[in-house]
Amino acid sequence: MRAEAVVDLDAIRASVAAVAARAAGAAVMAVVKADGYGHGAVPAARAALSGGASWLGVALVEEGVALRDAGFTDVPILVLVEPPPGAAQIAVARGLDLGVGSTHALAEAADAGRAAGVPLRVHLKADTGLTRGGAVAEEWPGLTRAAAKAQGEGAVDVVGVWSHFACADEPAHPSVDRQLAGFHQALDVAAAEGIRPQLRHLSNSAAVLTRPDAHFDLVRVGIAAYGLSPVPQLADDFGLRPAMTLRARVALTKRVAAGTGISYGHRYVTAAETTTALIPLGYADGVPRAATNTVEILLGGRRRRVSGTVCMDQLVVDVGDDQVATGDEAVLFGPGDRGEPIAQDWAAALGTISYEIVTRVGQRVPRTYVGGGA
Repeated sequence: MRAEAVVDLDAIRASVAAVAARAAGAAVMAVVKADGYGHGAVPAARAALSGGASWLGVALVEEGVALRDAGFTDVPILVLVEPPPGAAQIAVARGLDLGVGSTHALAEAADAGRAAGVPLRVHLKADTGLTRGGAVAEEWPGLTRAAAKAQGEGAVDVVGVWSHFACADEPAHPSVDRQLAGFHQALDVAAAEGIRPQLRHLSNSAAVLTRPDAHFDLVRVGIAAYGLSPVPQLADDFGLRPAMTLRARVALTKRVAAGTGISYGHRYVTAAETTTALIPLGYADGVPRAATNTVEILLGGRRRRVSGTVCMDQLVVDVGDDQVATGDEAVLFGPGDRGEPIAQDWAAALGTISYEIVTRVGQRVPRTYVGGGA
């Protein structure tokens, strides 16, 4: 195998359990959108449920349908992103909950419930300051009033009221307190309109771990389920273990002279006679082109920086005079047990977040599952 992403299901299970232990009795939703943040939605969901999650979260209706088709028939699944036209009919047919943050989406949900003769389960979303999906404060009374009316008619079942933090990964950011206060206000308005949901939920991974006053009835665990800290600037690792290891086999080594340009644009030039190792992973596999001359990998027992431009299918590493041979293992990132970088190290080097690093690992990189249930 030229390359693979090894996913440790025990790490997912343990990370979910560690977060659940901090949730102070709130139910846990494991978010498995984007194919389980690149880890594989179905195996990640199974591991998360065995770790204590009781809900699953997805971004798209089709992701929820795929989970139903995979055998998750009795687990509640919430579609988090505002649904497009036609999604409500699919949701009610497949028993999916919909996040709804506008009156037009609510109207479609109610129409779908009436047509099916079964109320569609919805979670009303308040925009408390992320300024993305959800109803702003001026729209919220109208949305909750319409939802109460539709619920009274048996067209929808308002299961939840929810919102989403903008800056919970910066626990001291003043917007966190403002959004928490705004959520309490949204709940009060909903109650005044006759909406008393079974579930109130606001916390993402960062808030679960740093803001116990925001747990309410359900917490949504995303990146933390995959063992990566949502608040990497804190020393506390929260008991999380990175679940994905991205690795490949050296495809070719060659001895080159001093002054040799490597890869496109010759953005790396050898300082002395040296050996180069060709790694068969590139930006088509999810390695950012920005990793050029920037990130490190583990090869031959030590970390080495990518040397030259990352190509579509390959990258090169200057290994000096060390003994590195074709077939040797190169670990791009993993849990860090052998000194290899973790995804957060790549994120820090590239000015991004670990979510992007693991999620962008492409589908032509086979996933290999290890751990209980694999």
